[in-house]
Amino acid sequence: MKDDKIDVVTELGLNDQTPKEIVAELDKYIVGQSDAKKSVAIALRNRWRSHMLPEEMRDDVIPKNILMIGSTGVGKTEIARRLAKLVKAPFIKVEATKFTEVGYVGRDVESIIRDLAQTAVRMVHKQRTEDVKEKAAANAVERILDILVPEPKRTQNPLGKLFGNAENDKNEPIPVEIDEEKKKSGREFIRKRLIEGKLEDQLIELEVTDHAKPMVGMFSGSSLEGMGDNLQDMVSSLIPKRMRKRKVTIANARKILEQEEAEKLIDMEEVEEAAVDLAERSGIVFLDEIDKVAVKGSGSGPDVSREGVQRDILPIVEGSTVMTKYGPVKTDYILFIAAGAFHTAKPSDLIPELQGRFPIRVELKSLSKDDFEKILTEPQNALLKQYKALLKTEGLTLDFKAEAIEHLAELAEIVNEQAEDIGARRLHTLLEKLLEEISFSAPDMVEEGKTEIVIDSAYVDERLKDIAKNRDLSQFIL
Repeated sequence: MKDDKIDVVTELGLNDQTPKEIVAELDKYIVGQSDAKKSVAIALRNRWRSHMLPEEMRDDVIPKNILMIGSTGVGKTEIARRLAKLVKAPFIKVEATKFTEVGYVGRDVESIIRDLAQTAVRMVHKQRTEDVKEKAAANAVERILDILVPEPKRTQNPLGKLFGNAENDKNEPIPVEIDEEKKKSGREFIRKRLIEGKLEDQLIELEVTDHAKPMVGMFSGSSLEGMGDNLQDMVSSLIPKRMRKRKVTIANARKILEQEEAEKLIDMEEVEEAAVDLAERSGIVFLDEIDKVAVKGSGSGPDVSREGVQRDILPIVEGSTVMTKYGPVKTDYILFIAAGAFHTAKPSDLIPELQGRFPIRVELKSLSKDDFEKILTEPQNALLKQYKALLKTEGLTLDFKAEAIEHLAELAEIVNEQAEDIGARRLHTLLEKLLEEISFSAPDMVEEGKTEIVIDSAYVDERLKDIAKNRDLSQFIL
């Protein structure tokens, strides 16, 4: 039997796709690297499986963290980025190089979990906003109607106080009768026009909250981050909200009022409680550049701080409780995916305790000529599709011949072998150089009546001959 909290996780934080379906989804955007995709897919599926276990067993099953090893540009970050869109779970990507050992100036590693909790709150809040969207929209319409058709003030007979009579022997003012039927029909007429969208451009005066800039931003940073957040919240709660009047169109007023009404309908305490549970049970942290804090051998100097970062990361990865402004967050069931190029350091240079917390090791392969060809053409957001779409906005059509694509892929492979291997990012360098003149002159070409340009192997040779000949390549390396 599963507890009520799991319902929140099931609603937002679980992906019930099979491993094959997850890999197929990643294949739409990322070429090759099947081993890394499989590992990520299995990790996600195991998370779903663990939530299906009986409660007494579920707590003992912890995620198996993943370490991705591969040079820059081979797809590590792209896999993480696409994973973030694929799973409905709190996800953050951080660089290990941003953090320093406790006692040094810089971000402390606990801010990773604070950021994750913040992401979870935004996700749950967005979900709750969707849930109350219809009710908030109806309430917003009523508030706009109150502005357009205000409640008539009940005026009094001024003579009532001066002269008593048989009908008013107690000397009370006589209220003027209001035609409720007339008022109701007028309100319904305006409501109908509002719903039909016929009043969207009409200006109305609206009273809105004046959002002042944070007064305590100076406290943010270093190990004072948490204190800065709490102090800012405390000051905000003490200072009363200032209101100001704005003239806005009904279309804009509708958005402002819908947001205000949604906030009234949402219980923020419940949102924060659900978000903490979501972060604990379904959170994913992508820890990039982990190799930059690895220490080769033993030594002193700045490397001591690097090892200190590893030791600070260790308790978070192995399971601890981090205090956030939304409450304590346990990290036992958060999935950590670490990645690094490991050119100058090796995974074995990490401290042994941290190595043991990343049992799944995946090595991403360097990209070949065939991979480059696929990257140029196959993904949904393929580079050639992007450049074609960009120049199409000018009215210029690009036609890439198969021989040109093959030649570009071959050139990318050669340059990566001769210079630094920067993976798929090399294609950005080559394509920018290849299309530089066309991008610059596109508007003039269209004016002259030239609407199509064919890119063949000869054109590639002509534009990139300097790169092919120049072995140094220093000006073209990113």
